[in-house]
Amino acid sequence: MSALSLRLPNSVHRHIKEISKKEGVSINQFIASAVSEKISALMTEDYLEQRAKRANRKQFNKILDSVPARTPISGDEL
Repeated sequence: MSALSLRLPNSVHRHIKEISKKEGVSINQFIASAVSEKISALMTEDYLEQRAKRANRKQFNKILDSVPARTPISGDEL
């Protein structure tokens, strides 16, 4: 594990302190979790972009064309 010195605006620090106390975790745990969530979101975005590049519109339409036409269940028609 490594240490990181971090400068935060007072308002951000105050919010982190309040939220971490409310959640019952240390400030360090809260920040580590928040950074991990951000990394995960960015990596997921990159992954989806790469998958989208491999997409084939003709194959997609072929699959959609094979779906039978049915009346939507009540509430799903919107």
